Amino acid sequence: MTLGIDTPASPSGSSGTQPPTSSFKQLAARRRMVNSGARAAVVLAVGIAMIPLVWLLATLVVKGIGPITDPDWWLRSERYGGAANAVVGTLVQTALATVISVPLGILVAVYLVEYSDGRSVLSRATTFMVDILSGVPSIVAALFVYAVWRTTLGLPRMGFLVAVALVLLMMPLVVRSTEEMLKIVPQDLREASYALGVPKWKTILRVVLPTALSGIVTGVMLAIARVMGESAPVLILVGSTKAMNWNPFDGNQESLPLMMVQQYGQGPSGFDRVWGAALSLVILVAIAYVGARVVSTVFAPKKS
Repeated sequence: MTLGIDTPASPSGSSGTQPPTSSFKQLAARRRMVNSGARAAVVLAVGIAMIPLVWLLATLVVKGIGPITDPDWWLRSERYGGAANAVVGTLVQTALATVISVPLGILVAVYLVEYSDGRSVLSRATTFMVDILSGVPSIVAALFVYAVWRTTLGLPRMGFLVAVALVLLMMPLVVRSTEEMLKIVPQDLREASYALGVPKWKTILRVVLPTALSGIVTGVMLAIARVMGESAPVLILVGSTKAMNWNPFDGNQESLPLMMVQQYGQGPSGFDRVWGAALSLVILVAIAYVGARVVSTVFAPKKS
């Protein structure tokens, strides 16, 4: 015997789920309002952050475009009214610092991430020294190099000393950025390589580093951009010259930061060249960054 239970019919005459109550509609409306407010706040914050950047770039272009549009600026030395000797000195000193600091920084990061367990004396000492170097001002690095090279060894000032001081400033940035990029490489990639019988060193060289290459290049470019405009090392470690000098191991060597300091000291008559040198620095950093991104794109793992 079955019992029949009468169920009330829906207002429309058919059974089904009840329509959502008004409380859910109010909750959805409130969430949309909060989401819109958060999006507006983020956009406003980005706009505020972009104001000084756009202002700086516009000022550099407006005040510095005049000198650098003259071909002599890039082709002749200061002795003949150009700035080629300062451009060459900046590129040579930065290139030397990059050649020394980037391989060392990447190798230190590989050791800390791939080989160190974080508890050994060497790994803790390395991490501590990297943290200390990250906060060292440029003038302290320059004075340290000067004390060792000039005071202790009695050797002359030269452009190579600027590169050595820049290495001390670049290395912690390269180590930290490379270390973070290596940490986010999936462990599954390493284990898959090990399962195929590939040794660890080759896995790092062929799998881990190419996967993290884009982030490593970005960190290297940030380090280069940071040290390319440093003025303390060039003021302390190398003398000024208006002649062209391609050899960083012999004699004085001009650079764009040193040129800016000297031209600023001449008063309003040298302000145009100061702005031109500043814009030239920005252009050199931009060219180096674009070139590095192209290289990282070419050598990065291809996506299927």
